[in-house]
Amino acid sequence: MREQLRTLIESREWEYTIVAIIILNAVTLGLETSNSMMAAYGGLLTTIDRVILAIFVVELTVRIYAFGPSFFKGPWNIFDSVIIGIALVPAAGPAAVLRSLRILRVLRLISVVPSLRRVIGGLIAALPGMGSIVLLMTLVFYIFSVMATKLYGEAFPEWFGNIFSSAYTLFQVMTLESWSMGIVRPVMDVYPLAWMFFLPFILCTAFTVLNLFIGIIVSAMQQEHEETAEADRQAIHSETEQVLLEVKAMREEISALRQQLSSKEGAGS
Repeated sequence: MREQLRTLIESREWEYTIVAIIILNAVTLGLETSNSMMAAYGGLLTTIDRVILAIFVVELTVRIYAFGPSFFKGPWNIFDSVIIGIALVPAAGPAAVLRSLRILRVLRLISVVPSLRRVIGGLIAALPGMGSIVLLMTLVFYIFSVMATKLYGEAFPEWFGNIFSSAYTLFQVMTLESWSMGIVRPVMDVYPLAWMFFLPFILCTAFTVLNLFIGIIVSAMQQEHEETAEADRQAIHSETEQVLLEVKAMREEISALRQQLSSKEGAGS
């Protein structure tokens, strides 16, 4: 029975069905944010939401039964359990804020769709390298924030009055959001050579450090893809070896049968 359930759970049809239900749930949760939709179809949307939650609970229960204790060894299975557990918390009284957390069910797409799992795996694998880049960026921001506070804090206290204001302003400059007309040019009206401070900062952050982030993430995702491809190749190689062993055994059996037949024919003659 459990083997049949495992086969069903791991089938494409099961995966597509769960994905369709998750997408439907995402749509209904989005419609619930509309007052006009809730006024017209509030009862229907609430019923659909409860039915979908019941389906998720049944599906999780079936998976736990099919895989047994080994179910909780998979991180994605634990992730699903937590998401569904949050959805089961009564959204009334002090816990009413948890109603907004129902949208987290949409995150189950990550655990259901293999390609999304690979993307998240690549991001997780990139975290150590990203930590080094964050440390580097922190040092760069600290240095430039101190310099900006000392250089421009007196004339522009709202932007550079202290190190925290300077860091926030420089973060806006790094994102290139209204950096020229909004910040740099007004500063240059008072300090004409301010461009010699801001341009190196932009080059160090927006065009260099942030690209390092992208490079690390792409490299990690490529490695994750290669590991998955290697695992697939190993699986195919193992299956091929198994087939070859079976063919070899069949040939030995056939050869043994031929020898027996030859022996019988020789004895009969």
